[in-house]
Amino acid sequence: MARRKIILYNPKAVFYTMPLGLMAVGSALDPARYDVQIVDGRLLDNPLQTLLPLLDDALCLGVTTLTGDPIRDALKVTRAAKAYRPDLPIIWGGWHASLFPEQTLQEPCIDATVQAQGELTFAAMLERLQVGQWFDGVPGCTTRVDGRIVRNPPRPMTPMNQLPPVNYDLINVPQYFQLKRDRQLDYISSTGCFFRCAFCADPFVFGRKWSGIEPTRIADELEGLWHRHHFHDVAFQDETFFTYNDRVIEMAEEFLRRGLKFTWTATMRADQGSRLSEEALQLCIRAGLRWLMIGVEAGSQQMLDHLKKDVKIEQIVELAQRCARHGVKGVFPHIVGFPGESDASIQATLNMATKLRRMHSSFETPVFYFKPYPGSLITDQATAAGYRLPDSLEEWANFDFVAGASGPWVSTQQYQMVERFKFYNRMAGGRKSPIKWPLQQLARWRLRQQNFRFPIEQKIIERIKPLPKMS
Repeated sequence: MARRKIILYNPKAVFYTMPLGLMAVGSALDPARYDVQIVDGRLLDNPLQTLLPLLDDALCLGVTTLTGDPIRDALKVTRAAKAYRPDLPIIWGGWHASLFPEQTLQEPCIDATVQAQGELTFAAMLERLQVGQWFDGVPGCTTRVDGRIVRNPPRPMTPMNQLPPVNYDLINVPQYFQLKRDRQLDYISSTGCFFRCAFCADPFVFGRKWSGIEPTRIADELEGLWHRHHFHDVAFQDETFFTYNDRVIEMAEEFLRRGLKFTWTATMRADQGSRLSEEALQLCIRAGLRWLMIGVEAGSQQMLDHLKKDVKIEQIVELAQRCARHGVKGVFPHIVGFPGESDASIQATLNMATKLRRMHSSFETPVFYFKPYPGSLITDQATAAGYRLPDSLEEWANFDFVAGASGPWVSTQQYQMVERFKFYNRMAGGRKSPIKWPLQQLARWRLRQQNFRFPIEQKIIERIKPLPKMS
């Protein structure tokens, strides 16, 4: 029997992380029955020129979507695909389709959406298409039945050890190394999160459940990929990599036993760091740990408690000190501008960012504004108080949860203070250089004094060479 072609599309975006979600979905399909092809719009000047001819004999088109600007390209491609082949089933998955399955289907060119883990759900949907049936009743998806939008029952989380390894042959790995300007491999070793942070959508999507690949299998897979692709670094793209410290310790021991010579990066909560022994941290460093992403969010215990972060200020500071002592780079994201947040609370967070940045020259302390990301508890509270979320895909395409726009509850004075802080915080960081040193010293003085009046140097520098708005 001839293999059926499955086309998976990754929309244009400003980052070059490997499309691990699509790769996982494609890897769960029987290669003897399906010919999976991933088209990544980020890698092409004209994605439609590549995509449309592939649809001629395809069984379906799958599209992954993140909330925000990627939706714009996803819509463009979806509408063009449906115009080219009106009979072609088009299925959306990813974060946005998981958060807004019914609203997404208001777009008539989209036939179904997949929620949360997509591997088994998508495979089941293809089985239906193979025999000429539709998706009604398939757990984990939402579709139309007789013109009505119907959300099927959720699919329980599948343990990751029961899913097949991700097939990196589905993408051109060296092309991503080139775009990243680093031979860095992206890898996911776990799905979901046990925690309850009120600003995060993860508890909504995965129901505060977590599943991870066992350590020996992680080492097996990465060892094979290392010999094949000769990468220098692994970026673990897990939400909470250090959920179980024993699992990470066993993985690190496997890396050392096998003599794997790559470094790696991961996420860590401050409370997880406080439970990781000094011996275990040193083991991870010997096994290649080079930097950690540690979400700080707020600089006062009162705000951390309000956010249901379940960490202590002391744990954050202690973990930063340990990273500095061992030369592990720390990236410590902060968030300001929550609904009703006081000037004092914002200032406490900015003070924390300054304190952490000064601990080590490699530390980064980016500051972001809270965005009412769908599915989070604080967003639910904001909408109950009258805040209006976008109600169409076109509006969601304009929703920017990364860059510098703030919510309507942030005053003009607060916004000006935070923007000036962000500029000087960027200028103050990094290693000393003869060219940058005078501006670095001035920025550090301003931060110590909290004096951002008459920011002449900011205006001059941003006119000459605008600094990135990410932090």
